Amino acid sequence: MNFSTLDFIIFAAYCAVILGVGLFVSRDKKGHEKNAEDYFLAGKSLPWWAIGASLIAANISAEQFIGMSGSGFALGLAIASYEWMAAITLIIVGKYFLPIFIEKGLYTIPEFVEKRFSTNLKTILAVFWIALYVFVNLSSVLYLGSLALETIMGIPMMYGVIGLGLFAAAYSLYGGLSAVAWTDVIQVVFLVLGGLVTTYLALDVVSDGQGVIAGFNHLLAAAPDSFHMILDESNPEFKNLPGIWVLVGGMWVANIYYWGFNQYIIQRTLAAKSLEESQKGIALAAGLKLIIPFIVVIPGIAAYVMVNDPEIMARLGEAGQLNLPGAGASDKAYPWLLQLLPVGLKGVAFAALTAAVVSSLASMLNSTSTIFTMDIYKQYINKNASEKQLVSTGRLTAGAALVIACIMAPLLGGIDQAFQFIQEYTGIVSPGILAVFILGLFWKKTTNKAAIWGAILSVPIAIAFKFVPGIPFMNQMGLTALGTMVVIAIISQMENKGADDDKGIDLSGGLFKTSPTFNIAAFAICIITAVLYAMFW
Repeated sequence: MNFSTLDFIIFAAYCAVILGVGLFVSRDKKGHEKNAEDYFLAGKSLPWWAIGASLIAANISAEQFIGMSGSGFALGLAIASYEWMAAITLIIVGKYFLPIFIEKGLYTIPEFVEKRFSTNLKTILAVFWIALYVFVNLSSVLYLGSLALETIMGIPMMYGVIGLGLFAAAYSLYGGLSAVAWTDVIQVVFLVLGGLVTTYLALDVVSDGQGVIAGFNHLLAAAPDSFHMILDESNPEFKNLPGIWVLVGGMWVANIYYWGFNQYIIQRTLAAKSLEESQKGIALAAGLKLIIPFIVVIPGIAAYVMVNDPEIMARLGEAGQLNLPGAGASDKAYPWLLQLLPVGLKGVAFAALTAAVVSSLASMLNSTSTIFTMDIYKQYINKNASEKQLVSTGRLTAGAALVIACIMAPLLGGIDQAFQFIQEYTGIVSPGILAVFILGLFWKKTTNKAAIWGAILSVPIAIAFKFVPGIPFMNQMGLTALGTMVVIAIISQMENKGADDDKGIDLSGGLFKTSPTFNIAAFAICIITAVLYAMFW
């Protein structure tokens, strides 16, 4: 991609703003050195709009811009179920999970496990999450972001990995969650604006300059099969998105696990000024999730139509022949589109892509360091650690995690539809963790021994389902979650003879009462989601 001077100026301005704000927010206030609450929970001072923006910035990464656009290219709008069902999931999390987490004053999700079950189970899950963040999440985001840099600008993979990692580390390691959350507010503006620009111009190219509506209508006419949310069994992608089971099966496992019990997502809600502020932030994020498919999936479908239309490819000339996406190379769709943007807008779109990558990296680094510091270092290595030692350990842990992820990222090369790959392999362990949390939260009879056995046995249950031919991985996730819940219920009943567990959570006293603002927003989001599914069924 040929970057003009204007593109470089726009991109440089973005980098300067993010680093400047991040470092400004990170500074120690006069007479006040950062303590653990400042570093890991932003001093519990985040307003609703910062929480909502930060949730989306942490979530929307290269997985979405590159991976989900690639899935849009390969299978169409059906992949948007991850986004639109996430909007409903966020409402559920805000109403039924957050009140419990905030009432218990948590720093980390493993900390809840300790309060509800035991230190042993907390440690098992803490080690698991650290491994997952470093070897899957951080590595895949670095890989996909670097793939984009390589495709767009010809930057070698390793240089891209190191550059993105250092950019995220420059402000997040020093400033902690406060720097991450406040820069995320800016990152969201860039990624939404850049995404909309790319979508607009892709549709304009498809319509030969006739505008967005004409371009969208052309997509509907040229690729009608790409606009079905519910795939039938004849579709080769049914194995990834198994029709109606997406709505009533394993998609709920993926979404509730991710939005409800994922440290790098839930951490910013724990940093709210109050529960009501946190719930308003969740509602804002849910609203934003409804528009995400239009800036990440539609460009992928547009790329599919363009590549398969000789007339459009002829109009694009030589520029359109570079780094073409295709079968087995779906994830090149979004970077390929960026090559076609006019001068100036390339800088905006490139800043959006970088914002998506860097904001997620910063969030994952901060959460990895939070779990290690609060659940392992303070528990087993230095029980009497000072506030300064906790903050220093957090910074060192984030740095170490980044180095390991940078080594791992290039090893992921050659994956097609990386978004689906990540979902499938996270899905081996997420159903068991979801089962432990759901029963731990809402069934007082759940015992510690049953939860430990459930977490351990869920992995072989998931692997066993993988060897059963013909079961889509999303259905495997749903069946694994149900199977694990049965295991936990049986062991709990055998151990406690039907009595409540001593650490069972009292859910009475209006715990789940929400404000009129949240209720109205939740109702509107549910209606809009239903309408979207009705339109594109």
